[in-house]
Amino acid sequence: MNYKKYFSDELTSLKSQGLYRKFREINRDKKNFPKATERFEGSERPVEVWCSNDYLNLSQHPEVIKRSIEVIQELGTGSGGTRNISGTSSYHADLEKELAELHNKESSLIFPSAYTANQSTLWTLCKKLEGIEVFSDELNHASMIQGIKNANVPCHIFRHNDVSHLKELLNTSNASVPKLIVLESLYSMEGLRSPLKQIVSLAKEFNALTYLDEVHSVGLYGTEGRGIAEEQDVSDEIDIINGTLSKAFGQMGGYVAASSDIIDFIRSFAPGFIFTSSANPSIAAASIKAIEVAKKSENLREDIRQNSDLIRAGLRDLEIPHLDNDSHIIPIHLEDPRLCKNAANLLIEEHGIYIQPVFYPTVPKGDERFRVTITPKHQAEDITRFLSSLNQVWDKLSLRREAVVSTSSQVSKIY
Repeated sequence: MNYKKYFSDELTSLKSQGLYRKFREINRDKKNFPKATERFEGSERPVEVWCSNDYLNLSQHPEVIKRSIEVIQELGTGSGGTRNISGTSSYHADLEKELAELHNKESSLIFPSAYTANQSTLWTLCKKLEGIEVFSDELNHASMIQGIKNANVPCHIFRHNDVSHLKELLNTSNASVPKLIVLESLYSMEGLRSPLKQIVSLAKEFNALTYLDEVHSVGLYGTEGRGIAEEQDVSDEIDIINGTLSKAFGQMGGYVAASSDIIDFIRSFAPGFIFTSSANPSIAAASIKAIEVAKKSENLREDIRQNSDLIRAGLRDLEIPHLDNDSHIIPIHLEDPRLCKNAANLLIEEHGIYIQPVFYPTVPKGDERFRVTITPKHQAEDITRFLSSLNQVWDKLSLRREAVVSTSSQVSKIY
C-alpha cells in the first residue's frame, strides 16, 4: 500500500468537498473579552469572538485565576500520575465532592475531558451489563455514540426528542434485559432542550437506566446553575449525569455524577479513567472556585438570556435563517460548506467578527451552520455590530433569507 498517497488522497477529498478544517490562532483578551487578537501569516488583527464555549467567562474571572496560581505555586503544574498511582490530590477529592453536591448525587468522578467521561463510562456500562440494549437520541454527541458503538451492543436510535418513538422502541425490547436510555439535556448544535420528565417516566415504566449529558447546561440553567435536570425537577431521578468543567466553568475536564456504587463501579472498571493521568491540581482547585462563583452569579445567567433574546430578535428582523429556541446556543443555517466558509472569512476579514463555520461530521452534510454563543461580556453595541455585519455578508453573498428554520430530522449514519 502507498501510505503517502492514501493520506494525501483522503485530505484532497476533504478539501474538494469544502470540509477541510484549519485552525485559527485566537488569543482572547482577558481584560476586554469578547475582544481578541488573531495571529495569521506573520501578522495580527483584532477580532471579536462569537463562538466561545466559555459561557460565563469564568476562565477569566480574577478569583478563579488567583486560585489556580496559588495551587500551582503550592504543588506545581502537574498531577504526577494516574488517579490510582500518586495522582489524586486533596483538590481532586474536594472537586468530586463539590460536583456530587451540585447534582444532588452521592458521588462523582472527574476525567481529563467530558468526551473521555462519556466514551469510557458508556463503554464500561455497555460491556459489563450483560445483554444490555441502548436507546439513544439521534442527535447525541459523538463521544456518546463512540462509547456505545465501541461496545458493540444493540443500540436503538430514537428520533430527536420523540418520546413516542422512544416508547415504540422500548416496547420491542425483552422486558428482562438491561436497558439504558442515553440523551442530552441541551443539544449542542440545535440549542434544543430534552423532554426530561417524559423520558424519565418512560425509564421507570420500562426499568431502564438513564444517562444524561448536561455539558451545555450545567452552570447556566436551574437553581444556582445546577443544570436542566434540576430545573425540570428530575435530577434525583436521573441515574448518571455527565458534565464538563470546560464550558460554563471555564476550566478543563469532564465528570460523571451518580450513586456511590455506580461511581465506584466506573472508577474500578473504566479504562479511560484507570489508564490516564489525572488533571492538574490547579485545574481542580480553579474548578471548585469557578463552581462557587457560578452558583452566586444569577446576574450572569440573566445577562446571557437577555443577550440571546436580543440576537434572536435581530435575526428575525433581518430574516437570517436560524433555529428559534430558548437557549444560549443560536444556530444560523447556511446549508453549504463553501458558503459557510466564505461567509466566515468575510466576517473576520472585513468586519473583525470571528465565528467558526460548522460542518460535517459535526453536523450532517447539507446542515452547515454558524453556532453563535453569547456571553455576559457581550454588550448591546457588540450585538448591534454583529447583526449589521451578518446582514452585510448576507447581502454580499446573496444568501437565502428566511426568518426561522426548523431543525434537521436527518443525521448521518454514524452509529
